[in-house]
Amino acid sequence: MKTIESLLEKATAIGGFHELAKEEATMLSTLSELAVAYEDNTLKLMPIEPNTLKQAIESKMAKLGLTQAKLAELMGIGAPKLSHILSGKRDPDVSFLKAAHEKLNIDAEFLLTHSKLFTIFIFSVSECQKNEASNF
Repeated sequence: MKTIESLLEKATAIGGFHELAKEEATMLSTLSELAVAYEDNTLKLMPIEPNTLKQAIESKMAKLGLTQAKLAELMGIGAPKLSHILSGKRDPDVSFLKAAHEKLNIDAEFLLTHSKLFTIFIFSVSECQKNEASNF
């Protein structure tokens, strides 16, 4: 890392990467790629995974360069519905989750486990199991 930092400082001081000697530029490139690989594969710093449904949707919006209006159009839902879901004023329904999976390629398990529908489903199953157990 010290070598990367010193080469970056040198490049900055002399007017840019294109001013480095060919060997220095190659070394900087190689060391930078190795550092990225180490951070990604060993430290697992990037990418930062979303923790909420809102973060996942907003991350996809940013990656695709979409506004909320364009995202709503892509997902086949109304812009107000999308706005209400992202602001927490409305819970996502099955059609929203299906569109997020199909149109944005967001993992279905993530969508289900980060939605209120999943919590309601698990609670319902749990209640059914309690009722069945009490009938025996």
